[in-house]
Amino acid sequence: MVHGKSTERMRKVGPYGVETLPQVVVDVPAAPAACRGALTERARLQWRRGDGGDPAALAEEFLAAHGLPLHDLTRPATTHSDTGVCGAALYLSAAAGALLAGAPTPAPEPAPALPDLAVVIYEHGTTIRPAPPSAPPAWWLGPWTESWTPRQHAAAIESVRTAIGRGDVYQTNIVGHAAARYTGDPLPALSRLGALPGARYGGVLTGDGWAIGCASPETLVEVTDGHLITRPIKGTRPATAAGRAELLASAKERAEHIMIVDLERNDLARIARTGTVTVDDLFAVRRWCDLWQAESTVRAAAADGLGLADLLRATCPGGSVTGAPKLAALTQISALEPVGRGAGMGALGWVAPGRVDLGLTIRTAAADGEKLHTWAGGGITWDSDPTAEVAEAAAKTTPIRATLAGR
Repeated sequence: MVHGKSTERMRKVGPYGVETLPQVVVDVPAAPAACRGALTERARLQWRRGDGGDPAALAEEFLAAHGLPLHDLTRPATTHSDTGVCGAALYLSAAAGALLAGAPTPAPEPAPALPDLAVVIYEHGTTIRPAPPSAPPAWWLGPWTESWTPRQHAAAIESVRTAIGRGDVYQTNIVGHAAARYTGDPLPALSRLGALPGARYGGVLTGDGWAIGCASPETLVEVTDGHLITRPIKGTRPATAAGRAELLASAKERAEHIMIVDLERNDLARIARTGTVTVDDLFAVRRWCDLWQAESTVRAAAADGLGLADLLRATCPGGSVTGAPKLAALTQISALEPVGRGAGMGALGWVAPGRVDLGLTIRTAAADGEKLHTWAGGGITWDSDPTAEVAEAAAKTTPIRATLAGR
């Protein structure tokens, strides 16, 4: 049981009472590795779209109120101490990002127990690893039920191609969802995701009645001492020698990728010092599990006085999971996808004074009290083949589902 209070603008939970403080090892993506075994929760903010207000502003205000001022990210990072407040986990759903972008309300969420914003403050303390129960409940994961059929997925892709032909969009990312019932404790299954090869943002964030497990390879935005970085990923092939050669030679994948790199350049330019946006490692091939993916690095120097709220408004939701132009793509997404994106395609990571490191929640799963949920999709352009795009989405989610099942 948690102790908390609600207002019209936000839902705060915490600090936890001493008797209910979770005594578990913190495994938030991008948290300082040396601190993960010695952190306890100090305070928590949870917010849903129905609460009203601006989630970006609420997050910045809540952090400042608990000794983590992020209103000027150009300041040098504070010297890290092993006492007091360490930093905070920050999670922002795709729906909250769409709200920040002024997009239409997406479809109903398949896992409404999850908040749209969670900010969890952690301080250094003594964390106790609980002894495993003598007979832990058996883990069982049922069959996955898709929110749409392959034919419906392909029809949505054709709708995007029609919109591209009209000139409404250049590219739209289309995402599908699936759910599976489970029995037992979902946390060990979600924690396994962080060990998948290439999971740059591997980790878990939990709340009352929900949990998110992440295996994302993609940096949504990283800020260190006023230096901005985003690493968009777009373009996928099997992790074989032939797959790598095919990805590098694909004009379609390269055009799709560069389109999103340009979008990310524009996003950073809104919050960067004039003339500082650059692109490094354009279309570099990296590996995630059994897939090759194309990744680029976009860098910039933050504009004077850039704060966390403006950073989130400029970068959320991520361009690689929306499309170009972003608002037009989001409008199409809200019309085509049958359910909301939940924990998928949002932001999750760690923040502290002078440092922000948020992963894009692709390759991510979430648990509510009854089901596990996954999301996967891909960018659609005029040259997209619906059958191939449906197969690509399945290839992205296969390692996630196998890992959750314990294979």
